[in-house]
Amino acid sequence: MNISGVGIWSAPLRYGDQGEAADAAAECEELGYSALWIPDVGGPVFDAVGNLLAATRNTVIATGILNLWMHTPADVAASFAALAAKHGDRFLMGIGVSHAPLIDAGDPGRYRRPLRAMSTFLDGLDAAEKPVPVQSRVLAALGPKMLRLAADRSRGAHPYLTTPEHTRYAREQLGTGPLLAPEQTAILCADREQARAIGTGWLKTYLGLPNYANNLLRSGFSEDDIAQVSDRLFDAIIAWRSPQDVVARIAEHRDAGADHVCVQLLDENPNAFPREQWRQLAAALG
Repeated sequence: MNISGVGIWSAPLRYGDQGEAADAAAECEELGYSALWIPDVGGPVFDAVGNLLAATRNTVIATGILNLWMHTPADVAASFAALAAKHGDRFLMGIGVSHAPLIDAGDPGRYRRPLRAMSTFLDGLDAAEKPVPVQSRVLAALGPKMLRLAADRSRGAHPYLTTPEHTRYAREQLGTGPLLAPEQTAILCADREQARAIGTGWLKTYLGLPNYANNLLRSGFSEDDIAQVSDRLFDAIIAWRSPQDVVARIAEHRDAGADHVCVQLLDENPNAFPREQWRQLAAALG
């Protein structure tokens, strides 16, 4: 499984029309994207993974991330084995602990000791009848303890909603060997007001989750930056303007130690497949 270059992170590939998702995935492969990443906030995630695997030949399909509270290790391992048997070694399982407000909303008090929950989940994957290989999984990791667990018990880390400065920090924590595959959000728009109209509400949704807010505070942003979604914070998290500006931000992550960067391109319609933007970025990447 080759995880290098640039990939695409996309919610529509997971939750949009699956026929269009398959067609879009095939085009992304032709455009040269090495991996396609999809989220998991409920529903048949493995069906979506299988749909994308079937639509491509060489592209890695990755979860960014599989929500461990919504699955059992035994079921996950069985689904992984079935997909691997059918499609080969192209499914990279990103696993994450999600966020307390989301998990506790339906079951108050369920979200606790996330580091231990992750370790226990990995124990279950290792103990399954057909274990999920260590090299076929990565962890959503922001802080030092989860990053170290990612280095010790998976192929590496998939940080989300971060900056090149965090990528440098994550590389220091992981060491030289493990995979580091950060997500980078982008908007192809030259006007700040328009970019703000597309990205501010999207960003506020994530800033209300403590794991992300706390990581940004550790990264040097202030509570006012987070509460107001300051220009400083917006520009640090979201690469906007031209495709060349996004390519420059990708290069910053690579210079900071990333092995692979997956780009999430936002559109005015959050449910649309931003296929024209994917084409423009691919052309700029050369």
